Amino acid sequence: MEAAESSPGAHELISIRVDEQLFALDIMTVREIRGWSASTPLPHAPAYVLGMINLRGAVLPVLDLSSRLGLPPRSPDASSVVVVAELGDRPVGLLVDAVCDIITVDGAHIQAPPELGGDGGAEMVRGVITLGDEIVTLLNLENALPAVDLAA
Repeated sequence: MEAAESSPGAHELISIRVDEQLFALDIMTVREIRGWSASTPLPHAPAYVLGMINLRGAVLPVLDLSSRLGLPPRSPDASSVVVVAELGDRPVGLLVDAVCDIITVDGAHIQAPPELGGDGGAEMVRGVITLGDEIVTLLNLENALPAVDLAA
């Protein structure tokens, strides 16, 4: 497998916690971080789509990132956080447990994820980063949230 990042230089990322695991998103995809507010269910949506919210006049789908990543589904509560990210020109809310930090990583320190074969879930992972004793999984939101699902 090729290196996850071939471009040297600093990459700014936002680290998030989902079900006791650390993940990171490219800071340029994140538009806003907000607390949880009740969502309106979307009929016939995939199980990881919690519903939709009104974000200053725009209807925004909210996805349970835990469920989408194959982790146990998350029940939102008052401590839940919604990260508003933009995929192309389409905003989407991502339910996470916490937003942790902004981290700057040199591209040379982003490693390719281990090859596991199988179901194709690896395309949701852009790379992995080690921070001390923790492993941070760098997500590829374009692949983690297929456009066909967001069109619902």
